[in-house]
Amino acid sequence: MKNPEIFWSGIILSSLLCITTSFAQNAQTLSDAEVASVAVVANQIDIAYAEIAKEKSKDAEILKFAETMINDHNAVIKQASDLVKKLGVTPKDNDVSKKLLSDADATKKTLRSKSGSEFNKAYIDNEVAYHKAVIEAVEGLLIPEAENAELKALLQNVVPALKTHLAHAEMVQKSLK
Repeated sequence: MKNPEIFWSGIILSSLLCITTSFAQNAQTLSDAEVASVAVVANQIDIAYAEIAKEKSKDAEILKFAETMINDHNAVIKQASDLVKKLGVTPKDNDVSKKLLSDADATKKTLRSKSGSEFNKAYIDNEVAYHKAVIEAVEGLLIPEAENAELKALLQNVVPALKTHLAHAEMVQKSLK
């Protein structure tokens, strides 16, 4: 495969675009409970990818990046959990969160099948693609769908961190080439 980043981006972005298009065509909206679920699931997925990296990689940059993902995404989950408790909202599974989980299972299986430098490259290529897709989903779906001002603000405040993660992942990706 000449450019795995394009492969991963294509899979992740097409899934999110299909979900977004489906919601738009069916004039469905996500409730705040569903938006919260998608946000938490997206963070949990990236933590799971990072945990695989910590198990399989020996590369210092990959391990540092994975640790950052675990710490930062756990912090976002805590913020989201604190907010939904404050608002009395229980995150609710929906088509978007279910699709994310389904796609993540396939990605985790692929990552677990690799080792050494092949794993490192697959992991960081996925991280670049995943962060691009998540930024698009947060900005294009979750923020517009969120009705509660505090939930919307939390999502807006997370975008710069996601963009920082993307830049970090791209830096590590370049160092592996």
